[in-house]
Amino acid sequence: MNIRLFLTTLLLFFVAGSAAAQTRDFPQRPIRIVVPVPPGGSVDTVARLIASKMSDSLGQGVVIDNRGGASTNIGMEIVARAAGDGYTLLANTVPLVANPSLFSRLSFDPQKDFAPLSLVVNGPSIIVAHPSVPVRNVKELIALAKARPGVIKYSSSGAGTLTHLGAELFKYQTRSDLVHVPYKGGGPALTAVISGECDVSFLTALAAASQIGGGRLRALAVTGRTRLALLPDVPTVAESGVPNYEFQSWVGILAPAATPPAIVKVLNEHIVRAARTPDVSERFTREGSEVIASTPEYFRKLIASETAMWAKVMREMGVKAD
Repeated sequence: MNIRLFLTTLLLFFVAGSAAAQTRDFPQRPIRIVVPVPPGGSVDTVARLIASKMSDSLGQGVVIDNRGGASTNIGMEIVARAAGDGYTLLANTVPLVANPSLFSRLSFDPQKDFAPLSLVVNGPSIIVAHPSVPVRNVKELIALAKARPGVIKYSSSGAGTLTHLGAELFKYQTRSDLVHVPYKGGGPALTAVISGECDVSFLTALAAASQIGGGRLRALAVTGRTRLALLPDVPTVAESGVPNYEFQSWVGILAPAATPPAIVKVLNEHIVRAARTPDVSERFTREGSEVIASTPEYFRKLIASETAMWAKVMREMGVKAD
């Protein structure tokens, strides 16, 4: 046998054996999922449900580490700089793809420094108004914002968060003059619109549904492509006269870019299994989210397409967080 061919064959056997060993031996200790927002929000809720089921199927603990701050950049940097061994993961949502355009300088590249594992769920937000605001639908909100430029205030949980980005996309597509009022977290942003301190907000279904049912908020529209089963009488923004508007508050899980493909495969399989467990999928559906449980490649393509979309929006609107 040619010596070069022999060495090449030997190397291939070695690589295949190493990959098999990595898969066979993983995990040997608890896995940490960094959630770059405070406890209680949609990303935290999804991560905790998935972590619980993964702990069962992997036979190792999967723990949540909340590292909120800087529009999720603190948590993202922690994971981007972590060892690519499968023991430190990231759960995040739209800031993953919007922050490269929102912030002038990031110490990491979301497309290069992470290995996508799975897009877990996809769900819309709900545009809500305080009952005192004289609008009952999106057309009336747009008309009021144009009649009173610089007056109608919307609350958000901070620059670069879902509540900020959904509103900015709405402003971009409708040319509405809404004033951004950022708060330190989803709780204060919700309280601001319930109290009437702000006029409107773009909240996740998880945060808004009970407040709408209790009459403390008025639902104007759903930001997804279809109506929600839990709010069947609330139209989509597209149905309400803004045909191109769609904003989905998805949640996905990623690992550091150097994570070996064999470990990516194992993690994907267990995340998908967790998301499709009947009690978990029923919980997501009940709260207005669609279970996706995607392949890594599907999630990678979504990240690339939405990064490009947000770059265009931020550039044309001149929106910056720093």
